Amino acid sequence: MIKNNLYKGFEVELFTGSSNSHIGVSTDVEEKFPDFVKEPDKRNVEYITTPEKDYKFLYEKLITPRKNLRQWLNNRGLTIIPSSTLCFKHDIEFQRSDINNTYHQFIQDNYGISVATSSVHINIGIDDLDRLFAAIRLIRSEAALYLSISASSPFLNNKITGNHSQRWIQFPKTPSKVPFFVNHKCYIDWIKQNIANKNMQNIRHFWSSIRPNGPQRPLILDRLELRICDFVQDINLLLGITAMLELRILNLFENLQTLDPMTSSIFSIDELIEICDQNEMIAAKESLNSELIHWQDGKKVICREWIENLLSDLSPTAEKFNMQHLLKPVYKVLEEGNQSMKWINQYQKGLSIEQIINISIDDMMKEEEESV
Repeated sequence: MIKNNLYKGFEVELFTGSSNSHIGVSTDVEEKFPDFVKEPDKRNVEYITTPEKDYKFLYEKLITPRKNLRQWLNNRGLTIIPSSTLCFKHDIEFQRSDINNTYHQFIQDNYGISVATSSVHINIGIDDLDRLFAAIRLIRSEAALYLSISASSPFLNNKITGNHSQRWIQFPKTPSKVPFFVNHKCYIDWIKQNIANKNMQNIRHFWSSIRPNGPQRPLILDRLELRICDFVQDINLLLGITAMLELRILNLFENLQTLDPMTSSIFSIDELIEICDQNEMIAAKESLNSELIHWQDGKKVICREWIENLLSDLSPTAEKFNMQHLLKPVYKVLEEGNQSMKWINQYQKGLSIEQIINISIDDMMKEEEESV
């Protein structure tokens, strides 16, 4: 069924450093590798994959840049740090990667080190605008679920924070209030207004859990971008999260009247906005164990149970598209806990943050070696 699948692409942010510190080398990485770009803080780098439908190709697109970067870093005594926050003890000053970039200057002046996080943005190709905005409404209503599966940032500055996604707690969502876009025109008008009143510096300065994306925003759009996920070091899990997202969108397209929150929720649009924002913050604190409010009927539900129920609902679609096997890593997270939960458990057993992260570094390296 690959011909009927949607295109998928990724923007993957990584931290570089040693086994116990964050070391910024993004300028050198960008010069060496054409598929890597700098982030505002030089301790971050990002690579972007080209869109594919087939998950086998997606795996190669995700693992190959990481392996190439790893080899280059190894030759310099450095590594990839698989945390979504600056987990080791670090300089709390913002470390500019490009001193001549005025947008970076704005970010440093207004947000500072709070933006120094790593994540993975999942892009799903949807070229029908009505379907695109329906998908954005639905996935925004369920974004907390994807954050909970991916959570990997319980540490900050060599301390445990008490949050499962410290990244999403500290990241400055901008603008602070984002509407449910009724249609494309609503989105265009909102973007233009927020740039005009300086709530946003430019079209890129829209930092929310999900947003429309395309070659010429806000006018030409062709994909949904889910931005809420923490960095996921296990690529099979990342593909599992992506498969769950794609299946939910395909499921929506078959049931637009019953799954679009604009027509199938007991809440008003303003109430939905509050519920979604609240769910995201609660999930950032307790992830799979969090108690969330369901967007359809307002009932309280434990996040893990909501995901289990959703996967059950998606089972016929997964079977139709022969994607059941891709979801196995998601089921494993539900059974064993996400990355943050595992790290917190190791910490409570007496391991140091440095020891915990280095175990995960070894796990990353093993995955890359086995992918040959």
